[in-house]
Amino acid sequence: SEGGMRVKTLFLLCTVTCCLAQKSGILSSPNIIIMLMDDMGWGDLGVFGQPSKETPNLDAMAAQGMLFPNFYTANPLCSPSRAALLTGRLPVRNGFYTTNGHARNAYTPQEIVGGISKDEILLPQMLKKRGYISKIVGKWHLGHRPQYLPLEHGFDEWLGAPNCHFGPYNNSVKPNIPVYNNSEMLGRYYEEFRIDRKMGESNLTQMYLLESLDFVRRQAEAQRPFFLYWAPDATHAPVYASKGFLGKSQRGRYGDAVVELDYSVGEILSLLRSLGIDNNTFVFFTSDNGAALMSGPHQSGSNGPFLCGKETTFEGGMREPAIAWWPGHIQEGAVSFQLANVMDLFTTSLALAGVSPPDDRTIDGLDLTPVLLNNSVLDRPIFYYRGNELMAVRRGQYKAHYWTWSNSWAELKKGINFCPGQEVPGVTTHEQKEHTMMPLIFELGRDPGEKYPIRFGDKEYMDALSWISPVVEEHKSTLVPGIPQLNMCDVAVMNWAPAGCEKLGKCLKVPSSQPLKCDWPH
Repeated sequence: SEGGMRVKTLFLLCTVTCCLAQKSGILSSPNIIIMLMDDMGWGDLGVFGQPSKETPNLDAMAAQGMLFPNFYTANPLCSPSRAALLTGRLPVRNGFYTTNGHARNAYTPQEIVGGISKDEILLPQMLKKRGYISKIVGKWHLGHRPQYLPLEHGFDEWLGAPNCHFGPYNNSVKPNIPVYNNSEMLGRYYEEFRIDRKMGESNLTQMYLLESLDFVRRQAEAQRPFFLYWAPDATHAPVYASKGFLGKSQRGRYGDAVVELDYSVGEILSLLRSLGIDNNTFVFFTSDNGAALMSGPHQSGSNGPFLCGKETTFEGGMREPAIAWWPGHIQEGAVSFQLANVMDLFTTSLALAGVSPPDDRTIDGLDLTPVLLNNSVLDRPIFYYRGNELMAVRRGQYKAHYWTWSNSWAELKKGINFCPGQEVPGVTTHEQKEHTMMPLIFELGRDPGEKYPIRFGDKEYMDALSWISPVVEEHKSTLVPGIPQLNMCDVAVMNWAPAGCEKLGKCLKVPSSQPLKCDWPH
């Protein structure tokens, strides 16, 4: 009958459309996994030349996906870079900076009063519009007071801790850091969650891996799109690995932690394949900042050929290892020289999910889908901020430093060195040095280590300056800084009595409030 023919035609049309949609790489709401390492350096991966070649799973991930040699964080320190990833905005906009001093790195230790502002819109809040279930596993670091925790900012589930795993503390002067399941603590680091500082042994990475695998399985079974933010912290000093991985690396204890994380990445990707959802899951691997060279060779990684490390706006502090993986969509073995940034993960994830980014605020992240799917290259700058100061800007292969500073002479004399064995006269300065009128300019293609500034007055210098200057002027003239969240500290706000402590008998006496301005020495 005519009606039957119409139904058949409609059915055929739908089938063809679906096939075309799948062929062109348009799948509705792919799952999203962002793997964010802690203090892992660009040079820690075999694919980036680490001589021990101890990251077979990450190297395979790169061979099956796209490698980004020019990928950056938004800040050379943990908390601000994580705030930037989840908001798509520079820390100077989202409030994760301090005005207590000029160009000072600030983060969220236990004493911090502030955290991520309720006015900021985080990635999981946006993904909810398309029915995503979101989980964070590992370190949060955007504030530990109740109003700042993940489930208040769009996440549905959480297993992990609000702060770094520093300790052990004696619980009278300072409490040990709590580990949360969703909105209630399960125990504390060094107590229920053992970290043996002497041996460097802890099973936390295994716990974080199993929790992630369980989450992926549950969502796949329920056929719900999911966002997994996997943020293990084993490569942050004091570094640790579980018993089965201790002594496995040629690189010592830090290397053991990397080997275990590499194994974990392999397990997650393998599960996606066995569940048959690898073609519908976008995975991105990167790190929050450069390797923490000041922690010494036993407790920190490698920034490859780059200058200095964590806390600095030299390449070693902000250029990150980065791999995108999405079988059937991203060309295998691709290398993108796109200048990209951790904030792009916000905008790109929204684009993949089919959600428009917020239009009532400046978003600094770019949509990288043309890069991922077509290997296009977009002209865009990289801004290197330290606290409230724009220290440097990269455009193309040229990087201009408007301020240089590693750390103060006083800090250096105490043995705190952000550039061990890498002092470059006039570049790695120990006082804040302004170069606004005549910035130091490096061509990073031939000088990735920032050792040879281009001579002032050379044609190359003048051309590079005239190319970068308009970008800087436009950025500065339109910038509206957010309200700084990292200015105030108070011993009374530490993790004395987190939610759930009553049930466990783990509540500690809260001292009287002593608000004061936080001291940020570098």
